[in-house]
Parts: sequence; structure tokens; C-alpha cells
Amino acid sequence: MTTDKIRRIAVNTGGGDAPGLNAVLRAIVLSSTRRGWEVVGIQKGYAGLLDTSKIETLDQHRVRGITHLGGTILGTANKGNPFEIPMKLPDGTETTIDRSDELVENFHRLGLDAMIAIGGDGSMRIAHQLAEKGVPIVGVPKTIDNDLAGTVVTFGFDTAVTVATEAVDRLHSTAEAHERVFTVEVMGRYAGWIALHSAIAGGADVALIPEIPFDIDIVCRKIMSREARGRRFSLVVVAEGARPEGGEMVTQGPKELGREIQLGGIGEQVAHQIADRTDKETRNVVLGHLQRGGTPTARDRVLALSFGAAAVRVLAEGQTDVMVALDPPTVETVPLSDATRRMKTVPLDSDTVCTARELGISLGDEWEGTNY
Repeated sequence: MTTDKIRRIAVNTGGGDAPGLNAVLRAIVLSSTRRGWEVVGIQKGYAGLLDTSKIETLDQHRVRGITHLGGTILGTANKGNPFEIPMKLPDGTETTIDRSDELVENFHRLGLDAMIAIGGDGSMRIAHQLAEKGVPIVGVPKTIDNDLAGTVVTFGFDTAVTVATEAVDRLHSTAEAHERVFTVEVMGRYAGWIALHSAIAGGADVALIPEIPFDIDIVCRKIMSREARGRRFSLVVVAEGARPEGGEMVTQGPKELGREIQLGGIGEQVAHQIADRTDKETRNVVLGHLQRGGTPTARDRVLALSFGAAAVRVLAEGQTDVMVALDPPTVETVPLSDATRRMKTVPLDSDTVCTARELGISLGDEWEGTNY
């Protein structure tokens, strides 16, 4: 693929929304317009290329003043993988069918020369599969969970951490006033980046993350040691994917066909266990989608704009089947196959984990440097 072959490109936003999506779209449109390219927005993730009524032309007027807006002007969806479309059979059972060939056919029928896919690990995996079917495609990493390999950080993460940190800050005063324990459940799926960063930034006492199975007795020991020193309140940040030693992650109902399993409920479980073991009044707060919505931070805006502009440059250079990625001080590219090969979780020997321990934040495990 060469630059002179590109006249019309498509862009979509898939998976859960994240602050900064609109900034990426604006950068893509402005950068493409400079090159004389037309940009077509695909609504509702990849679904818009199966129902081609869900497309729209994106120009400078359409993306004016959207950098600071949360959500996405194209809409998004957590399901709609063209390789696994849910379908109900006559007997009432459900299965999935592969409609990817139909998507590729529509891509060419619409006169599209290339595509930019903005999304998390699921969206990037689909992008790689489409590239293998001959669709020139570049991925832009998006997830508040920061669990996508190949890039130092994803846009949306900084905003999510900021929201979670503000919540911990606000709960600090009410916890102290009422001498309560608060558990704060945050998003992150199978990675503890949001929980660990917000716990450190917010001065929490305990951080429970998926990478370190916790012992509830150690958590309670930390709380009671504070009690003995006259600190009669505690804040416990719990990642939604955290689990006890020898236990499983807490999920919300059975897995739906065509969707990822939904995590959640561990914060309430931990709160009940703390109350039972310490006799402390304990409340649970679930931040949920508050971490996804609203205005992106300045850092996320700059990162999102940089990713969008870089994605267009990469297409202009003739690259495909790659994802733009932050490798400070520049935005580079990594093969989509590498970006989706593994999940980026918190390394146990990372400086962030070491910092938490040095600050006296309990991670719910035995550690030789623990000072209760």
C-alpha cells in the first residue's frame, strides 16, 4: 500500500468508551484532510460495516470542538465481533457465525482504501484478523485499563486514575469523620493499574490487585494496626479483578455470547469480610462507569491527539497490520500480532509496586518489609 493509492479511509471506535476517543477522531480527520483524504466514520464499532447505513462522512466541521468531550461521536459497542456474530437458532439455542467476508466485501464496495481501528485488545485482535484478510488497517490503542501490550500507556487511563483518586480523596474525609472503613472498587479487568495508581496517589491504606492474590486476614491486620495507633479509619482500593488466595474472581452473572465476562462485586465481598472480622463499620463504593465518562485530562487529550495523527502518518508511509504505540519520547508502531499476544499486567518487581510497599500500603500479602 502506498500513499498515492489512498483517497478514502474509514475509522471506527470499538469496545468500552474511554475519555479521549473524540480527540483521536479529530486528529485523524484533520491530518487526513491535510493529505486530501476523505474520512468515513463507521458507527458502533465494526457493526457499521455490516450495516452500511451506519456510516457518515467526517470533515473538519463535524469534529470541531470535540477534543474535550467524553464518549465518542461515532458510538461504540462491546459486542459485534464480525468473526463471531451471535445468532439465535430456531430451537432457541444461540451460536455464532462468521460474517467477516461480508464486512470485507462492504469495505471494498464503499471504495475504502484503508482503515483506522480505535479500541482495546479485542478490537486490535479483530483488526489483525481483518489485516490477514487483506484490509489495510492501523490500530490505535484505547483502554482505561492500560492492559494493552506494546505501548507504555493507553489514552483514557490517566483520566480513570484521576477520577478514582478524586474519589479516594473525598472518601478520606468522610471515613475519618465517621471512623469507618471504605472499600472502593475500581475498574481494570484483569490488571491492577488503576487500583494501584489511585491507591498511591490517594493515600489509601490497602490496594488489592489481580496480580497479587490477597489474604483477607492480612488486610484486616493492617486495618487493626491503624486502629491501635489511633487511626480509626481505613481506605481499601479494590480492583474489580482482585481475588483472594485460592479463590476466583467475582463475576456478574453468566457470560453472554459474543461478550467478555463481566467482573464486579469483589469490593462488596471484601467489605463484608472486613466488617465481620474487625467489627468496624464498613461501606463499599463502586465507581463503575464514572471512570469512563466525562472530560479527558490534558494528558489523555495530548496522547489521543498524538495517536490519531500518528495513525494517519503510518498509513501514509504504507504500513498496515500495525498499532501505534507510545515509546517515549516518540510514538512508534508495533505489529498488531505482538500487541494482542499477551495482556499487560502490573509487574511485581515494578517501581510502582515497590513504591506502594515503601509507603506502607498493604497489598494483602506477606512481605518482608511489611510494617503494620
